[in-house]
Amino acid sequence: MEGATAFSGGLQERADEIADACVRCGKCFEVCPMVKPAGLVDTDPGQVLSGVVDILRTGSGSPEATKWAEVCSHSGFCLNACDYGVDPRLMLILARLSLKRNADGGREQGQESFQDMVRATQVLPRLQLSADDLARLSPQRWTESQPPDLVFYTGCNILRTPHIALLCLDVLDALELRYAIYGGPANCCGILQFRPGDVDNAGRQAYATIKRFAETGTSEVVSWCPTCMIQIGETVLPVYEKTEGAAGFEMSMMAVFLARHIDIFKGLFQNSVKKRVALHEHPGSPGVTDAVRMLLEAIPGLEFIDLDQTRAGYMCNSLSGLPDYRRELHDLQLNAAKSAGVETLAGIYHACHRDLCSHEKDWPFEVVNFMELVGESIGIDRPDVFKRLKKLQNIDDIIAQSKEMIDYYGLDINEVREVIAKNMVGEQSLPLKGLR
Repeated sequence: MEGATAFSGGLQERADEIADACVRCGKCFEVCPMVKPAGLVDTDPGQVLSGVVDILRTGSGSPEATKWAEVCSHSGFCLNACDYGVDPRLMLILARLSLKRNADGGREQGQESFQDMVRATQVLPRLQLSADDLARLSPQRWTESQPPDLVFYTGCNILRTPHIALLCLDVLDALELRYAIYGGPANCCGILQFRPGDVDNAGRQAYATIKRFAETGTSEVVSWCPTCMIQIGETVLPVYEKTEGAAGFEMSMMAVFLARHIDIFKGLFQNSVKKRVALHEHPGSPGVTDAVRMLLEAIPGLEFIDLDQTRAGYMCNSLSGLPDYRRELHDLQLNAAKSAGVETLAGIYHACHRDLCSHEKDWPFEVVNFMELVGESIGIDRPDVFKRLKKLQNIDDIIAQSKEMIDYYGLDINEVREVIAKNMVGEQSLPLKGLR
């Protein structure tokens, strides 16, 4: 309990420090892309920030401050807005936590969310991968005497779209890097417990994951998932290092890490990819969009098209607090891609791919992850079984096409049906309006 208790106390200490440092200037509020869709345009920025400070100190604040904290999508435009040393994104993370801390059922909600994630990340990869590929993605404790060049931290939910994770490993192999793989439920970042206010279990989970990273001796942990990056890198790690000591590694996002090797990629990109490509992007992880664009523009034959769309959130699911706004942004981008005559709409993150991939059947372009284009130019192909199945949008048809894998792994058909309903047919089930 010591680590969990230290984490909870460390978070409260940071909340108190932010509350003391904030001067309520409102600059972070003014640059937030969620203010307008949340209906907060006519509110006074200073009063909203006063309400946020109240939430940090007491657990409650004005309705406007509560609304802003609840719809925060971690877009990151606020990160450079403050002149007084406050991290506004962390401020809203901690404000949302303060609102949840005294709520009933937080522990039970966290456990339920975690179990849903476990089921999805156990069942969905087995509908898509051979036993060898599944084993390749399974985390194994690093036992070699020399530290790895990096720890590839997959997170949990990329395993729902495992072709993306395999492409990452293929590319790391092409770069001739030595890496350890950590991820899945056993190495969770703790976000599912953190969101409903179960701070102790969130801290226990995240601290254990950080210690496993540190045991490898690596100097760098490369995260695929922006949720994990924010939860571990921005929320937990500073508290961990204050209570436990230096972790010994830095964290970076996969795309940013790969872009550092752009000169090597220019030699690896042997195949021309003659496609007009637009990017489905989110601004929440600094440097990621620029890194992905750099990689794509280095691919021979590829023509990059900037759709110049509204940017918000760090993944599509970070906009879940305003589902109508999320659908509106998707609709606008799909129509813009059609109008621009693109052949490929490339996403960056796994959650966005799950949201958008089945739209491919209704629009005149393919929907892929950017790693598929990187792989194509290198000469690596990983079939997107998730997209093929989700495009069916019928549980019985998906089960019929997956029968061989269900039988091979001996999966429980009722559990498979439930997971498909929640993760393939249930996600993005509402049709988008638009030109078509």
